[in-house]
Amino acid sequence: MTLHHLPADFIWGASTASYQIEGATEEDGRGPSVWDTFTARPGTIRDGHTGDVACDHYHRYEEDLALMAEAGLTGYRFSIAWPRIRPTGAGEANPRGLDFYDRLVDGLLARGIEPVPTLYHWDLPQALEDAGGWLNRDTAHRFAEYAALTADRLGDRVQKWITLNEPFIHMVWGYGLGTHAPGRALFLDCLPVAHHQLLGHGLALRELRARGLQVMIANNCTPVWPASDEAADRAAADAYDALHNRLFNDPIFTGRYPDLSPFGADATLGGSVRDGDLELISAPLDALGINYYNPTRIQAPASEGLPFDDAPIEGYRHTAFGWPVVPDGLRELLVGLKERYPALPPVYITENGCSVEDVVDADGTVHDPDRIDYLDTHLRAVDAAVAQGVDVRGYFTWTLIDNFEWAEGFHQRFGLVHVDHDTQVRTPKASFAWYRDLIRAQRG
Repeated sequence: MTLHHLPADFIWGASTASYQIEGATEEDGRGPSVWDTFTARPGTIRDGHTGDVACDHYHRYEEDLALMAEAGLTGYRFSIAWPRIRPTGAGEANPRGLDFYDRLVDGLLARGIEPVPTLYHWDLPQALEDAGGWLNRDTAHRFAEYAALTADRLGDRVQKWITLNEPFIHMVWGYGLGTHAPGRALFLDCLPVAHHQLLGHGLALRELRARGLQVMIANNCTPVWPASDEAADRAAADAYDALHNRLFNDPIFTGRYPDLSPFGADATLGGSVRDGDLELISAPLDALGINYYNPTRIQAPASEGLPFDDAPIEGYRHTAFGWPVVPDGLRELLVGLKERYPALPPVYITENGCSVEDVVDADGTVHDPDRIDYLDTHLRAVDAAVAQGVDVRGYFTWTLIDNFEWAEGFHQRFGLVHVDHDTQVRTPKASFAWYRDLIRAQRG
């Protein structure tokens, strides 16, 4: 495969997240996170799995760096564990926590791999959750302080920074439905979490920009398809689009929130928006991170409650997670974002990948043709979007190594590298070799 429209300096990467791979949850001064607390509750995670050890990346990062170098990656997106840097979410920085990321960043640079850290991938210090979490405006200010402390240590070597990962998913699953940490089931009362996360982004952006650094946010976005051309289905799709996509993009790119009136009189941001907030939130980004997995098909609701219902997407194969595989949805999404926001900054695909029921064969190999096809077709979709005028600068597949996949524990495998979670043995899959060969061919 040759992708003809990608720029010569396109970043070829992979993504991970701290709680999903690091382990060492009680080492070197790390404080407890909401995920430590959540996974300790019986019944929250499939088969009672936790991230206490995860992939033991904290101790095996050199082995993982060697895998990245073997794959030919030119970028690595990882997340920094806030509880490692500020164990209670406030106060002085924990030097041993910063030391780990120092070592990781130096190891990446020594191998010619650009570090792209995400400051928040859902592992909020438990002490801040005890004080209200993202329902508390104060958390946004603590986040900005943490961003400044981290940038002061790493900013001499790290240029590109991501503030938040998927604030929509964190708000809905963590605070709305309670199936992710911190496990609050607040339904629409979770909406202030949207504003406080975005305020945290704006405050952190100001700190990072003051230090001469580049800033992005990684938003999970989805093309929204009405189930039919009927007015009720189209209105339901518009409501869902406002909640999933526009709630976290409009304030950044237009300086205002979308109309949430379809969600009822109680669907407000709880009076959380104050003078000056939207000016902070809408400060220009250096780039936008996009996490894409599949489109969403929406129909009019069958009963009172939310102003939409999910509808199945048929006619496509599905991943092991049950998600439809729609590569052209990525092209559709990127082109649609450019049309909706004419001043859209450069884009990085910060997550894209699929779960497959991988098996290690008797000869020690892992054949995953479905993942190879997934990556191939989605990268073609990125290339097509660039051909249509979208400025895409990089692609970070999800994920480097099989990890702790949130509520699913270790049951969903997204990695280019198979991990035996009993022995921690890493086995590169066929998709790893395919991606390595593609990167070599594209880079000449």
